Amino acid sequence: MAQGVIAITEQRDGTFRKVSYEVVSEGRRMADGLSTQLTAVVIGAGVDALVEEIKKYGPDRIVALDDAGLADYRTDAYTHAIAAALQPLDPAVIITGASVQGKDLAARLAARLNAGLAMDCTGIALQSGVLTYTRPMFGGKILADVQIQGTPQIVAVRPNVMSITPAAKESAVEKPAVQTGEVKTVVAEKVMDAGSKVELTEADVIVSGGRGTAGNFAPIEELTAALGGAVGASRSAVDEGWRKHGDQVGQTGKVVSPALYIACGISGAIQHLAGMSSSKVIVAINKDPEAPIFSKADFGVVGDIFQILPAVTAAVKKVKS
Repeated sequence: MAQGVIAITEQRDGTFRKVSYEVVSEGRRMADGLSTQLTAVVIGAGVDALVEEIKKYGPDRIVALDDAGLADYRTDAYTHAIAAALQPLDPAVIITGASVQGKDLAARLAARLNAGLAMDCTGIALQSGVLTYTRPMFGGKILADVQIQGTPQIVAVRPNVMSITPAAKESAVEKPAVQTGEVKTVVAEKVMDAGSKVELTEADVIVSGGRGTAGNFAPIEELTAALGGAVGASRSAVDEGWRKHGDQVGQTGKVVSPALYIACGISGAIQHLAGMSSSKVIVAINKDPEAPIFSKADFGVVGDIFQILPAVTAAVKKVKS
């Protein structure tokens, strides 16, 4: 009989992504509610330090898939290795992050394990032993509560939504033989953004600019630096070539859930709202008082961003000094 919760972590170059702590913390809460055990899966090459790190968040057991062939993410290698490790465990629930990597992997695992999948979830509720997953649908226009029939159930949670809760435990560690199967892909090249830029999907503060910037993102970058956040952009700003696609927030860009989202000169098309509507606090700054973005904002300022942003930046620096 299927039992147990499996939390699949994600790391890059030997460092956990923030969503890994979120899925293990949420997995701990799910396991406690189901009166079962939590197993964390750590995958990569040379993962001993990561195994010790994830013990701080409460897994009963850690399965370490440690192999040189897993140093970089490749869909086929990771799918083969994780599916082979999970099949004898017969889990009831598998939780992972809905990052770019997590979405790719979750879909492949669902097909391999014949499992139901709830993608990009923003909430998980347990009642009478039944798990209900909350996820946006139709471009974020509605929030649907869904349940998955059968086991295993796979849930991919939106980054920056689930709370991180340390719960140190002396976890049992297993290092099974890694089975990567036939791998048909290779990593030909890695191109990384230079500098200490905050990853957009993991940022607690995002300041985004749209067509209203006219391509001048300097005030946005200055406020972002003062707040210690990340710079985002609407699709129109990206299409104009003002920002890279990696900065795009929206249905065809990145879905974000920061504690604070500041939309500057962004009208608020439904595609953009789909990517940021789950932010905890939304502030909109726009010259048009009828801009749709104000319907989603917690706080709205009607005015010129080139006059407002420098004043806000100065105020932030004054408070922090």
